[in-house]
Amino acid sequence: MTKTTIQAELPPELAARALAFVEEGWASDFNALLADALRRFLESHSARVTEAFVLGDVQWGLHGDE
Repeated sequence: MTKTTIQAELPPELAARALAFVEEGWASDFNALLADALRRFLESHSARVTEAFVLGDVQWGLHGDE
């Protein structure tokens, strides 16, 4: 599998927490942890899911919760 290298800036506390997860054995390495986090984010924020939430918000805004 071809991989792409990225460079990212993280807040120190977030980086420290991520590294602690790796040190505790929850991920094999920092790259694996970031890849899994990004994968989960993208899965939970798919266009269909986002669109459904937006449409629900619009309906609520137009008609309230009554």
